[in-house]
Amino acid sequence: MNLDLMTYVALGSIISIVFAYIMFNRVKSQPMGTDKMKKLSEYIQTGANAYLKRQYKGVGLFFSVIFIVLLVLSCMNLLNKFVPFAFLTGGFFSGLSGFIGMKTATMANARTACAAQQGLNKGLRVAFSAGSVMGFVVVGLGLFDLSIWYFFLKFWYTNIDIITNDSVMIQNITSNMLTFGMGASCMALFARVGGGIFTKAADVGADLVGKVEAGIPEDDPRNPAVIADNVGDNVGDVAGMGADLYESYVGSIVSTSALAVSAGLGMKGMAVPMLIAALGVIASIIGTFFVKTKENATQKSLLKSLRTGTYISALIIAVISGFVINYLLPKHMGVFYGVLAGLISGILIGFTTEYFTSDSYKPTRELSKTSETGPATVIIGGLSLGMSSTVWPVIIVGATVLVSFFACGGDITNILSFNRGLYGIGVAAVSMLSTLGITLATDAYGPIADNAGGIAEMAGLGEEVRERTDALDSLGNTTAATGKGFAIGSAALTALALIAAYISEIKTLAPGLVFDLSITNPPVLVGLFIGAMVPFLFAALTMDAVGKAAQSIVHEVRRQFKNIKGLLEGTAEPNYESCVDLCTKSSQKLMILPAILAVIVPILVGIILGVNGVAGFLAGTTITGFVLAIMMSNSGGAWDNAKKHIEAGNLGGKGSDNHKAAVVGDTVGDPFKDTSGPAINILIKLTSMVAIVFAGLTVACHIF
Repeated sequence: MNLDLMTYVALGSIISIVFAYIMFNRVKSQPMGTDKMKKLSEYIQTGANAYLKRQYKGVGLFFSVIFIVLLVLSCMNLLNKFVPFAFLTGGFFSGLSGFIGMKTATMANARTACAAQQGLNKGLRVAFSAGSVMGFVVVGLGLFDLSIWYFFLKFWYTNIDIITNDSVMIQNITSNMLTFGMGASCMALFARVGGGIFTKAADVGADLVGKVEAGIPEDDPRNPAVIADNVGDNVGDVAGMGADLYESYVGSIVSTSALAVSAGLGMKGMAVPMLIAALGVIASIIGTFFVKTKENATQKSLLKSLRTGTYISALIIAVISGFVINYLLPKHMGVFYGVLAGLISGILIGFTTEYFTSDSYKPTRELSKTSETGPATVIIGGLSLGMSSTVWPVIIVGATVLVSFFACGGDITNILSFNRGLYGIGVAAVSMLSTLGITLATDAYGPIADNAGGIAEMAGLGEEVRERTDALDSLGNTTAATGKGFAIGSAALTALALIAAYISEIKTLAPGLVFDLSITNPPVLVGLFIGAMVPFLFAALTMDAVGKAAQSIVHEVRRQFKNIKGLLEGTAEPNYESCVDLCTKSSQKLMILPAILAVIVPILVGIILGVNGVAGFLAGTTITGFVLAIMMSNSGGAWDNAKKHIEAGNLGGKGSDNHKAAVVGDTVGDPFKDTSGPAINILIKLTSMVAIVFAGLTVACHIF
């Protein structure tokens, strides 16, 4: 590939990181407010740091074990010698992106609350600027990791293992780069599952005892679990989401680049997804300047402010990518339609998620009315809403796959044309994620606004401040829900590209092997069944983990209300640290089994069922995982906003029987939308990554 093109990718990473640094300093320069606000923010920062310190110790041990396993396999010539090291860098940069985002978010909460004292737009700008740090750090570090490995591998294959054939060199480079996605996926799974268990255990414990039993408001400083709840927003929805989308981002880019080889598009085909991602940095930066609002804005106006930035970014990348493709692949302009399909599908999935989860629309408002007959009907209505909400995302993703496949020259009767169609699907995934900088900023903004509202409540700020932070928080619930929908949709397309990359990798390792992927082939059929089952088992394990962790918090909060005299009267302070510590210990212990499941099952399927069985397994996991993740995320988001709709003064308002019923629904929905649902989208990508990394083992050692 022309060196200048990859230099642009490296430059894009630097621009993204520099912009994130500027945003960080802008947020840091804002005042934190009163001493009480500073103290509360320090509580949250301390708890979040303690959680991450404990998590990274456990993750470090896991990565050490996997590194040794990969090293042994590479010594046996079952893996390339660079795979173990690529695995480490992928995990490191994924974890680093989440860590930086979380540090920024915990720094910004009090500053957002303080800014809200000056006005709604000021509070929005501070929270969004802090969210931008998360978005652009993820993009910058992802491109930086890609650039380092590309330049190193090109140097190696040019000067050490001298390869003169460009196609062979690209195959070797992309094959190695694919494997650092496994490290990113593993880190993302730990961050998302562990953070999700932490945040929802705290949230459920705080709501059940505080709101339902004691009848005290949300974010009341008398509640012992309130600080743990605010800590959880950061470790789950910021650090976890950052690591999650880092993995999707780099996974879609490297898998699409790898498909360029089998599609016969050479180095220029490999360059297209990387340049689109790099140019997306510029488009996202421009989009951030359009995010602003007026005072006393409605929820629709606030949402329009954020949407304006993302839509402008998408429009810019659509125009620029046309010139890039015309320059690099003038004979394959159909690739441009793949770009458009990806951008449009990302917007449409975000809109459908918003429609089903925002109380600005009929579904969630109708769900809030079911509270009139108690919590049972709220739960039934939420499940029904979540199930019906899967229809449009499936249609959108299906249409995107067909358009991108055939527009890029896909033809199932010709192997080269077929591979070009698969390349088109990968390009659609890359384009959907190309504006990740601003898309993730709108998502990470949510938990920052939520924390700001909690600090405003606990610090006793004026009613007008709480109204502003409530408006920002409610907007954050919607953006978080749409962000999860976007993450799940992009995961589905990325997983499809990874499955294609897996098949391509097998054909490279065993050129004479003939795939038989017909549904009547027993290994494929059994693989499909196992793959379809795994997301449900994974969801069951993570839901059970939240339930067990929440029980310990419920008992602890009840104990403190009973034993600390004057706590409910507000004359004594609760022991916040004990709840944070309980959540940390529980989440670290209970996340191990789901994480091991995601890594071990694809390897076992490969050893037992062979390469055909693994292909069936990946297809089953992707299909059921996508639908289940959408259902759980949308049900949870709708339950949350149905409760918020009642708290805004509708159907009896706070403290009414309707409100209590809605709180129960929201409590059930918390692990749906913040633990199991989002983690499933990592599962479907991680299983594909594991299958690719251990493809050599599957070819060399299998029963069927």
